[in-house]
Amino acid sequence: MTNVIFLGTPDFAATVLKGILREQYNVIAVVTQPDKPVGRKQKLQKSPVKLIAEDENIKLYQPVKLPGSPEVEELKSLNADLIITAAYGQFLPTSFLESAKVAAINVHGSLLPKYRGGAPIQYSLLNGDKETGVTIMYMVKKMDAGDIISQEKLPIEATDDNGSLFEKLAIVGQELLLDTIPKILSGDIHPIKQDEDKVVFSPTISKEQEQLDFGQSAEQIFDHIRALSPEPGAWAMFNGQRTKFYKSEVVEIDTDQAAGTVYEVAKKKLVVVAGDGKGLSIKSIQPAGKKIMDIANYINGMGKNLEKGQRVVEINEK
Repeated sequence: MTNVIFLGTPDFAATVLKGILREQYNVIAVVTQPDKPVGRKQKLQKSPVKLIAEDENIKLYQPVKLPGSPEVEELKSLNADLIITAAYGQFLPTSFLESAKVAAINVHGSLLPKYRGGAPIQYSLLNGDKETGVTIMYMVKKMDAGDIISQEKLPIEATDDNGSLFEKLAIVGQELLLDTIPKILSGDIHPIKQDEDKVVFSPTISKEQEQLDFGQSAEQIFDHIRALSPEPGAWAMFNGQRTKFYKSEVVEIDTDQAAGTVYEVAKKKLVVVAGDGKGLSIKSIQPAGKKIMDIANYINGMGKNLEKGQRVVEINEK
């Protein structure tokens, strides 16, 4: 029986963990981030991985910081065959990685060496990539720098956003991992070193990066919106209010109006001029203090006074 320690936190990791359990690998411990306060009432929320561990009665660890903790010493003493991580969110001590009898591996949501770091899926959308994928790699002290064991590509569709791409890649990651584990255990693998000249980093999205710039091209704004949808949501000062944008579409228009200006407004349609003269059709937004709404509801309420030619977005606010 193969003993596994699994480390992960969000839905992406939970999907991977479900696959490991389905194939009846013996998960002897799960490590996830501490419960996180959410919402106005700051109610503590369990991670998706924690919920699975509790349902399956798996020993659970939630150290605030794993390196140097009592928990890491206990985990090392378990002498697991495999240590598997997927979107855990913390650095792991080398001594812990080396405690695995067979290997310590990571399920990473990009085609390494492109997009090392904590936000590979967001950056693939933000940069307008046409494909992404999942990499299974050996874990080393340096972030996401281990030798590549296996990879699987996935096309990025025009309809994808951060949420849908996470879901798709989680399934790809689950299947790729389950195909790769038996090869690791049997030694039937041929790892490939990463080309350091092709490394691209994808650090965690900052608060500053959440703000939209309508001075950019319509395609760039579209990519920015979907990269941060549904969480945390890209925003701009729109019609006098801080407003988050969740869905949009690039449209061809013929205008010499300034960026940030209303090109067309109707009962169910709002097109704003972008920095390259193309239009951005706004589909779903969330004004501050309100729920997410489709553009028809917005126009019928808070946006009923919008007019063609009106400047609704301030440019170069950053």
